Amino acid sequence: MTQDIQQIRIQPLTVEAFAPFGEVIVCEGNDFFHINDAHTERYHALSIAEALDATIGISIFRNIKKTDVPCSIQMLERHPIGSQAFIPMQGQSFLVVVAPNLNADQPDLDQIHAFISNGQQGVNYRAGTWHHPLLTLEAPSDFAVIDRIGTGHNCDVYSFTEKISIQP
Repeated sequence: MTQDIQQIRIQPLTVEAFAPFGEVIVCEGNDFFHINDAHTERYHALSIAEALDATIGISIFRNIKKTDVPCSIQMLERHPIGSQAFIPMQGQSFLVVVAPNLNADQPDLDQIHAFISNGQQGVNYRAGTWHHPLLTLEAPSDFAVIDRIGTGHNCDVYSFTEKISIQP
């Protein structure tokens, strides 16, 4: 049986705290301009999708299992040649677990961060950012996902030897 090696406290998702890993996609605090005869506020280019030699796709991910907190994780993944954005479609909060690169092959497990979205925020992981797959607090949960569609290797998985505990 594996043991938890460290505990990561969940913190609120803010633009400043998440900046090393990507962008928070949220209207609050961002400028807009009116379009459609002033019926719509356009919050333009809140995040920029990255893709090398490929196209950008918009998909829906439906999580059918919820995550209870506290929880344990035992892996992180990254997409080295494209960003990946998750936007909640039902106003649901979700957990965001990220870590910086230690070197070209693994995340820095001593620098894992756990954030909680307020349900009005999405995230865009920069290309190469280590992150845990989607952790939803309710199920089913639908997310609009914007990411690279194309050939080439674009998913690395790093498994831990011991579990890491995510705490409220």
